[in-house]
Amino acid sequence: MSENTEKPVVYILHGDDLVEVKKFIDALVARMGDPTLIELNFSRLDARTTPDSDLRTAALAMPFLAERRLVVLEQAQTRLGKGSQEKLEPFLSHLPETTALVLVIVDEFIPGGAHRGWQALPQAHWLWPWIEKVGTKALYHACRQPLLEDMPGWIKKKAEGLGGKFAPAATRALADHTGSDTQVALQEITKLLTYVDFKRPVETDDVELLTAPGGQVNVFDMVDALAEGNSNRAMRLLQGLLDESDTVLLFGMIVRQFRLLIQAREVLDEGGSAESMSRELGIAPFVAKKLSGQAAGFSMSRLRQVYHRLLELDEGSKSSQWTPELALELFVAEMKVESASPY
Repeated sequence: MSENTEKPVVYILHGDDLVEVKKFIDALVARMGDPTLIELNFSRLDARTTPDSDLRTAALAMPFLAERRLVVLEQAQTRLGKGSQEKLEPFLSHLPETTALVLVIVDEFIPGGAHRGWQALPQAHWLWPWIEKVGTKALYHACRQPLLEDMPGWIKKKAEGLGGKFAPAATRALADHTGSDTQVALQEITKLLTYVDFKRPVETDDVELLTAPGGQVNVFDMVDALAEGNSNRAMRLLQGLLDESDTVLLFGMIVRQFRLLIQAREVLDEGGSAESMSRELGIAPFVAKKLSGQAAGFSMSRLRQVYHRLLELDEGSKSSQWTPELALELFVAEMKVESASPY
């Protein structure tokens, strides 16, 4: 990175669009200059497992034959809970200009209901006034997933950026399949463009042939089995998913599914329909219909309990208490134990 004068020292990437997060970080890395020195001046840390001392060491170290060091702290929302201001604000405020610290705050925006707004970084959080106070020292960049109605345009733009094209009807078809999930959409765009060898536009028939509705139809099936109390079938489906999918991605899909179920349950409890659910949550209509049926099989308290346990298991896998595969098997086994109780 050249000329650090008046450049931000703290970059705050906030939201649920991880594709945009990656794009922003890649651009920062590209600006670091000599590729042979990047590795010496770039640290990527996970806030869930990195001790405060290691974060401080990485952020305060002097760059090697470069003007700045780049430190990316992923999952930074885990450091922003109660009592975080006393510890984190002085640290952020006194970082040297030779450091560019990127806080990746993965968050979820709920558009309606009692919990409307960002969940990890609500409007009253101390970080907002700190950003205002320090001025150019901090740069906030929103990374929010597009609205469902904006996804066809997003798909068209991404395809063109990759050197390919989509027919207009194909962009709408893919948006119906992926909803606003930009990570899944980008994977599907890449797969579809590869399928047509970048020689012709992707057509609707290509999308229907290669893209499973929702990108996670088997995850829906497994959750259906859990909601019905059929844990044996759920375990069989899990084993099939483990054979076919990346385990970390699969875990994230299951966590996301139960997060959506909590939001769906909230819509239902407020008297909403599948149609309003599609609109409020930014998901395809057929996904909203499926979620509505699944959410009816769980109470809100049970969904929150299940979601909390998934996060515990995920944290355990990140800290090497168990593998992601074992974490998922434990989850389904625990659901079996609970299946005798009403949801």
